[in-house]
Amino acid sequence: MATTASSSADMQLARKVRERFVAEAGKGMADVSRAVAGRLTMLLEEVRTTREMHERQDAWNAFQNHSRSWEQNTIAAWQKALQPVASAAPAARNPVMQFELMGDEVVENKILASRLSLAVLDRIGESYSDLCARIQLLEGTGELNNHDPLRPEVLMLALVEQWSTVGLARNMLPMISEVLQRELGTHLLDAYEEGNAFLVSNGVLPSVDLRTRVKRSDASSAGTARPAAAKEAPPPQAADSDWSGGYGSAGGAGAAGGRAPGAHAGAPSGYGNTGTGAVEQNPRGRNALQQFNAAEETRMMTMASPIARARRRAQGVMGHLKRMLADNGGDFDATERQPVSPALARAIARRRDGGDTDNVTGGISVTARYDYGPAEVSQVAVALRERSNELKQKASTSAEKATIEIVALMFQSILAEERIPPSARVWFARLQLPVLRVALAEPEFFGTLDHPARQLIDRMGSCVMGFDASAISGTALETEIRRVVQVIEQYPETGRRVFQLVYDEFVVFLSKYLTEKGSTQRLVSLAQQVEQKETLAIQYTIELRNMLKDMPVREEIREFLFKVWAEVLAMAAVRNGPQNEDTVALKKAASELVWSASAKPNRADRARVIQSLPMLLQRLRQGMGLLGLDTPAQEGHIKRISDTLADAFMSKTEAIPQARIESMAAHLANLEDFFSDDATGDLPLDPESIEMMLGMDASTIDVIADGGSKPTEAMLAWAQELQLGHWFMLDHNRQVNRVQFAWRSDRKQLHLFASMDGRSYLIQARRLAAYLQAGLLVPQEEEALTLRATRDALAKLDANPERLLA
Repeated sequence: MATTASSSADMQLARKVRERFVAEAGKGMADVSRAVAGRLTMLLEEVRTTREMHERQDAWNAFQNHSRSWEQNTIAAWQKALQPVASAAPAARNPVMQFELMGDEVVENKILASRLSLAVLDRIGESYSDLCARIQLLEGTGELNNHDPLRPEVLMLALVEQWSTVGLARNMLPMISEVLQRELGTHLLDAYEEGNAFLVSNGVLPSVDLRTRVKRSDASSAGTARPAAAKEAPPPQAADSDWSGGYGSAGGAGAAGGRAPGAHAGAPSGYGNTGTGAVEQNPRGRNALQQFNAAEETRMMTMASPIARARRRAQGVMGHLKRMLADNGGDFDATERQPVSPALARAIARRRDGGDTDNVTGGISVTARYDYGPAEVSQVAVALRERSNELKQKASTSAEKATIEIVALMFQSILAEERIPPSARVWFARLQLPVLRVALAEPEFFGTLDHPARQLIDRMGSCVMGFDASAISGTALETEIRRVVQVIEQYPETGRRVFQLVYDEFVVFLSKYLTEKGSTQRLVSLAQQVEQKETLAIQYTIELRNMLKDMPVREEIREFLFKVWAEVLAMAAVRNGPQNEDTVALKKAASELVWSASAKPNRADRARVIQSLPMLLQRLRQGMGLLGLDTPAQEGHIKRISDTLADAFMSKTEAIPQARIESMAAHLANLEDFFSDDATGDLPLDPESIEMMLGMDASTIDVIADGGSKPTEAMLAWAQELQLGHWFMLDHNRQVNRVQFAWRSDRKQLHLFASMDGRSYLIQARRLAAYLQAGLLVPQEEEALTLRATRDALAKLDANPERLLA
């Protein structure tokens, strides 16, 4: 009886948390709306095409009229989501699959909401997972209900749906997606943190220890009874949780790397445990946590794409790092850091002439030669360790000592990475002192993977990790890395700005360097033309369909215009330009063909057709010649057109008014002005035609056209996020090759990968996503260089925490 009463009280507490959460989230909608209005106003001030300016003006006007309704409707929808949750049963663990038809609008809303919720999750991950753990403990469930307003995707779907409901166009959302992600992430984070604070103040799980979620051995023995005293706090040692809240790699699966020294079998790989085994939980609280072990592990590994799971694992590492540093004397969530102590500031100060002291690289000359080997790497590693020890002696606070030690351990890990050529490792080592300055001055260095200092090292590391020492020595890539390091050392400023500057420069360099070889450069140029041609063909087809949809045009003529002539116009526009005299003449031929094939009830029109027909047929042959159609194929099209024209002479149907023909001709002449910048879908690559157009030996080129399984939206998004220079293992036609991502076309529809043996692989976007989905294209490294270095540093500190402040 006591258990029932306590359970009822816990359920009421959970309901109150949801009500407070939704109310807190609703308070932020006014700020979200103001930020959106500000963004739309800024867009109005940018110089764009006339059409874009009109679209932005319309978007601004619409939001001014409907913003208030959107705010109120969204808040009301969030409040409504509370009603079924209070009485709904938890989601079944093995629900029967149900299928239903969904309209395009519903699907589009779900896609937009999913993208928005993933971006928001990047900001709220740890607080969200902590609140979920506490709610699940209160309610004794394995996971939240699918319609629970605590789920970000539920809130985002309601927000997107209300956007359309009040009359705002869905195509406005991409204009403001950044603002929505930032503002919603900020306000929802506050709401989740408020919910956690409220539950902690009521004695619910003061310290979240979720390592037991991934202990497979415990799942089978989980009980079904929910303990009445679940609020009781676990022992104090549980506060040193290794996990940031459920976004780690379950059971050490794959990507997390090797297990840290001392880690027990149930801990996520890469995190250490000091050898005490699993943290002992209060017996009455342990059973409740064990109830959802298996279901939670499955959900974590299947709820998102690999890129999303990698991000969450990264959040786990960064969360662990921040807690460790905060526990050792520093507020690393603060927006401003206290000034560096004077003695340490003098020790890390740059020389007046720019650059750093020579002993940073162990006395190795940085100008005499660059062919460093393993011996020089070892020498540098010893020098850096000694320098870090000296700096720690000059530090006056625990925060400074902890920062120096973490940065030192990160660079030790980088120097020990044998897959990076020794010469590159020596140059990376020279960044330790500039990075330390940034880490001491900017708290966010330890809180995000997007800091430009991390991005620069990660990007350079991902590029050179695929080469051996002989392959990179003396190359433009090595020269650029050397230049980057020297700029950072000599730049007047020492903070974020210099790292952002050289990172942007390195990305520009990389895009040129990866395609500078003669054969690759030619292939890239051709591929860009192929994309442009195919994109134009799709756009021309769309516009021709729109123009002809209400005209009485024979099916044979429609088919020729859509399937052949749209390709002709696209090819002519790519080769000669859309307003070239020949291209304009081919456009005019389309309107002449439509008119000639329409009914001719009077003699004057028939005479005009007979007079102009030879020139029209000649122009049609000229256009088909651009596509490389052989003579039999051309004659087949000409015969069908001639037969259709002959039938038009005898037709008794209504003729197309001359005014409509003239309007069509004018529209065709400036057809490009009506094109949309939106994605046009897949590009149907034709390997044979591409190889024919190359005009060179195509034996080293593989064109991977569209086909295979249909990739998910998450995989398509992942394909668009791949970064130039990264290395992958490609399994194509039963051959596995290590390839480097070398080029992406302007419209992101074509992608080029190059292998060390000189082969090139041109892959269409959807097929690329299918390869990622099937595991035929696998990243060589699933973690960025600095993230792996951070994980290694944490493993060392978990095994020997005393060294942090020693």
